[in-house]
Amino acid sequence: MAFKNEEQAKAYWSENLSLMFKLLVIWFVVSFGFGILLVDVLNEIRFFGFKLGFWFSQQGAIYTFVGLIFFYVYKMNALDKKYGVDE
Repeated sequence: MAFKNEEQAKAYWSENLSLMFKLLVIWFVVSFGFGILLVDVLNEIRFFGFKLGFWFSQQGAIYTFVGLIFFYVYKMNALDKKYGVDE
């Protein structure tokens, strides 16, 4: 990567870390919060015939994680273009 100056590089990594932190918080809430802490509350709701808490702990966290990966790639491509370091 070739940034124009040190300040631009710091801004790029600051935005990158901010995005990663937000996505990790979402993943934590879905996997730990919905799958473990709120499982009893969510089990009162049915989703495709399964209890929602069970679904989040078995499938939902995985689907969310894969979705977050694709979202991260999309946002990082936009960030790379913004700072002129895209391929």
